[in-house]
Amino acid sequence: MKDQIRVGRQGTRFQGFYQQLLPLLAALLLLLGTACDLAWPGGADTVATPPVEFKSIAHPYPATPRDSSIVDNYFGRKVADPYRWLEQDTAAAVQRWVAAEQKATAQYLAQIPFRGPIAQRLGQLWDFARYGLPEYHGGYYYLFYNSGQQNQDVLYRTKDLKDSVRLVLDPNTWSAAGTEAMGTYAFSRDSQFLAYQVAQGGSDWQQIRVLDLLTGQVLVDRLTGVKFSDIAWRGSGFYYSRYPGAGAGKNLTATNEFHQLYYHQVGTPQANDELVFADRTHPQRNVRAQTDEAERWLVLSVTESTSGNACYLRDLRDADLSFVPVAEDFDHDLHFVAAVGDRLLFLTNKGAPNYRLVQISGSQPSRNYWEELVPERPDVLQSVVRSGDKLLATYLRMASNYVVVYDLTGEQLREIRLPELGTVTGITKGNGEEEVFFGFTSFTRPETVYRLHLQDYTTAIFRQPVTAFKSNDYVTRQVQVKSYDGTLVPVFLIYKRDLPLGTPHPTLLYGYGGFNISILPQWNLTRLLLIPAILENGGIVAVANLRGGGEFGSEWHTAGTLRQKQNVFDDFQSVAEYLIAERYTSREKLGIYGRSNGGLLVGACLAQRPDLYQVAFPAVGVLDMMRYHRFTIGWAWASDYGTSADSVMSDYLLSYSPLHNLEPQAYPATMITTADHDDRVVPAHSFKFAAELQHQQRGEAPILLRIDESAGHGSGKPLRKRIDEGADVLSFFFYQLKEPWINELHEPGF
Repeated sequence: MKDQIRVGRQGTRFQGFYQQLLPLLAALLLLLGTACDLAWPGGADTVATPPVEFKSIAHPYPATPRDSSIVDNYFGRKVADPYRWLEQDTAAAVQRWVAAEQKATAQYLAQIPFRGPIAQRLGQLWDFARYGLPEYHGGYYYLFYNSGQQNQDVLYRTKDLKDSVRLVLDPNTWSAAGTEAMGTYAFSRDSQFLAYQVAQGGSDWQQIRVLDLLTGQVLVDRLTGVKFSDIAWRGSGFYYSRYPGAGAGKNLTATNEFHQLYYHQVGTPQANDELVFADRTHPQRNVRAQTDEAERWLVLSVTESTSGNACYLRDLRDADLSFVPVAEDFDHDLHFVAAVGDRLLFLTNKGAPNYRLVQISGSQPSRNYWEELVPERPDVLQSVVRSGDKLLATYLRMASNYVVVYDLTGEQLREIRLPELGTVTGITKGNGEEEVFFGFTSFTRPETVYRLHLQDYTTAIFRQPVTAFKSNDYVTRQVQVKSYDGTLVPVFLIYKRDLPLGTPHPTLLYGYGGFNISILPQWNLTRLLLIPAILENGGIVAVANLRGGGEFGSEWHTAGTLRQKQNVFDDFQSVAEYLIAERYTSREKLGIYGRSNGGLLVGACLAQRPDLYQVAFPAVGVLDMMRYHRFTIGWAWASDYGTSADSVMSDYLLSYSPLHNLEPQAYPATMITTADHDDRVVPAHSFKFAAELQHQQRGEAPILLRIDESAGHGSGKPLRKRIDEGADVLSFFFYQLKEPWINELHEPGF
């Protein structure tokens, strides 16, 4: 990466030398009677290149057999599934088909003339030092750091933040390709041990390892079969969650059932681990555990889906090993925050759609005895962190964060002033109860780390990234768009400050709309990795806060679930129509992008309104709504979607399922992206959707399937893979819009 940057700088210097010769060359050519345009557009920052010829690129598709004999009966309604065979991703026939699709996609992208310069620019944009939030344990500050060129962040520690740091753990040494990543981690109470999860190839399956922080040695502990687990220390061991059988995870599409909680003593074989909790009668429930700082309370959370949980307590000082119920239904959320003696603090939306903070007695935890500590506000209470005798609460107002400090009685002490419209990425505790750190980011600014002193509430920048992206040149504004039913949908618009509005520009519209997840202003290299490069190229990025998300509490979430899921698609399409009507863009210059549940969003909108978009990117999407619940953890999404096993939901799901609503007509240019190790939204969704869309396409636009190797749903992806994916998506986007890439030799500006 540095070599590329160095070459770019040398190129700029030589360019300046040649510019000094331009008058002499022009005079010479005129003397020879030759007319020649010697303009160098953009001055010293760009080199004149011939205009891009946007020719049609051949895109023949692999032969994909259709098996007409596969027909499902959903309550008397017959539904064909001719590509069922593509669900067997390990079958030889499927692997041959995948290889043929990969080859076709690679051949197409190789013919886009500016893909290479885009990849180079992305490398420059992402090549900056990144710092994580410091956290204090056992006399040391621990923090993650990435030089800008490393695939995975590296853990360091130091006695004093002004001193040099020492290496603790480097995930980049775990695999040559950088495809092993560190997940959830936890320090033991005495700070001797660090337990951490390791994911391979982006899979949700994890292995737990243990590092002795005194000796620097990784211990022999290797806990397998782990998935969707926290790490909760007690003494010299910890609680964790896994599925039965230590060899679990070999089949990346198998249904995940009978989640169980275990206790592992450091230094002992996994076979000796103590089974702490198992539900033999409800196979499709997940369990996670937390302990408080004093390791007195074990808090058990049991879920049936992605919303709502049951909760149980165990006093670890008591000889009685039974759990005491706090809430046993799954109608509301109850999230443990901290313990203050025999009182436990929980964040809940029970009786408060925007959430409130309650305190619960460990001896009488039933709802009749709950006490409200911080009442519900008009804004959503997202999280609460305790530091000593203070509580730091992060709120969400119009999809942007602010922080309020309370004391332990619930009295408000101070609101912390934040730099701009943006997102608080996390809050950690430093040395002593009065020192905390928080991260802050926006669409155009990478995460900056601030130190906050709780005695006088002063803040200071601890680390601020220096990037090749000129953040001050861009503006973020928020508008509200009226959806089809009159609901106002907030939309962030990001563009260059001096961009002439009123003339259509290349625009990428991003959305998600599900699972109570809020889409906030954030520099995100996984979800919103394309923003800086689009903005630099004279484009606009629009980020819509759709129903189904968590931006306005549980009612906003519910309004985009089950038989109201169409609201999400209507919101998104209303935003697209608004962008066109207000001349931010045009149909010919509009692309749509979404990942996971957002991939469902893009797939459904593509099927419903193919006339509205020029290009579409359904990424790692849930695209077969009739069978999604049959794979891995898909059953847990039923609270948002419902399933085809229900007679009422079956018809509704069929009405919008992207795979089942394609028909012979012209569709926009589409790049469907997935990964071979995605065991959350299995690749079969994308395989079947690509095959059907290629079969039904009657227009000239290409339908490509991009399959990432040794990658999963998105987390832990190495830098090179992120850049490659970004370059493929951006080059495809600009080529379909017939927009040349104007930053071919953009000076990095370091």
